[in-house]
Amino acid sequence: MIPRYTRPEMAEIWSPETRFGIWLEIETLAAEAMENLGIIPAGVTQAVRERGAFEVERIDAIEREVKHDVIAFLTNVAEHVGEEARFLHKGMTSSDVLDTCLSVQLVRAGDLLMTGLDRVLTALETRAREHKFTPTIGRSHGIHAEPTTFGLKLATFHAEFQRARRRLEMAREEIATCAISGAVGTFANIDPAIEAHVASKLGLIIEPVSTQVIPRDRHAMFFAVLGVIASSVERLSTEVRHLQRTEVLEAEEFFSAGQKGSSAMPHKRNPVLTENLTGLARLVRSAVTPALENVALWHERDISHSSVERGIGPDATIHLDFALHRLAGVVENLVVYPENMLRTIESMGGLHNSQRILLALVEHGVSREDSYSLVQRNAMRTWRGEGNLLDLLKSDPDVTAKLTDAELEDLFDLEYHFKHVDTIFERVFGAA
Repeated sequence: MIPRYTRPEMAEIWSPETRFGIWLEIETLAAEAMENLGIIPAGVTQAVRERGAFEVERIDAIEREVKHDVIAFLTNVAEHVGEEARFLHKGMTSSDVLDTCLSVQLVRAGDLLMTGLDRVLTALETRAREHKFTPTIGRSHGIHAEPTTFGLKLATFHAEFQRARRRLEMAREEIATCAISGAVGTFANIDPAIEAHVASKLGLIIEPVSTQVIPRDRHAMFFAVLGVIASSVERLSTEVRHLQRTEVLEAEEFFSAGQKGSSAMPHKRNPVLTENLTGLARLVRSAVTPALENVALWHERDISHSSVERGIGPDATIHLDFALHRLAGVVENLVVYPENMLRTIESMGGLHNSQRILLALVEHGVSREDSYSLVQRNAMRTWRGEGNLLDLLKSDPDVTAKLTDAELEDLFDLEYHFKHVDTIFERVFGAA
């Protein structure tokens, strides 16, 4: 965990104090269920709740000797609880504690990530509505295509992050499982009712077949969803970076008073936030392949997944949590230049109207192939700087034989391209 990219709310989920606290709650709830079933003596749960405690440093010291984290934890707790501690962990195995705890942590992390997604969605909707009819050029292959609006551009990202949220909700639901089934998952030494009790108290569902570990396809899906969300973060960040290029400058990250862009060049205003987000997205996606590879464990259990999850669990969620809030801030404070967007549209001499002219010629009886050739030969002259497209078309007898000057001028109406903006906005944001 790098403090530079860590929000304290997410870091707390992965702290040793939180992890051992969840372990103690799992053990206490399991003891409570055993006591209710008459498996262990009355009063054990009360003793654990009253005296149960641990010290991270002491657990670490014991683990250095015994080379087993759960045994070290139980030993330390027993030092506080006393005689009643001998009934803790009865019939359980380490994975019962470790896997159930990881589920709790991932659920909590998922909840925080959804908060971040909600902030991104709110920012995108606010700015999209602000620029609903702000004309900007649409690009395909990086080349001018046809006009769109900056609001529609942002709406595409809003729809994408809506899907991201739904996927995360499903991944959170899938990971929210509890396994208290004992060695190889047969419940031979522990009653299934104990698992049900712990799951209920922790807000989880029971794992139907745990084999001793919770199947890692659940975790793989969770981290895969994080990877997809990270790619959406990168897509929006890349768009901002392109729009901020000096020769484009249609939008840029907010540049605060006193901020400096370069140690060498005082004039620089760099897209450092979105460049940072591009890098963070790579880090989050780096967790996906290891999570997929964790699915294929040996037989009923091995621990080849354990070292992986100790890393990717905190790192992927912490980085994505930070990225979502940074991205929301970028959108909230994005500086937009409508006048530059309009100037960009006009800079290519009307070429963005080529399809309208093509279709108009077809409607006036010219074959599609001939219409394409008529428009293209004039468009290529515009590309070469020989004049704007409207004037060239007006001087082309093959074109004017089919379209009057007034009809041609009407085909260059910018507002034509925005007649269905309301329909698209309603699809994305719902009825106003």
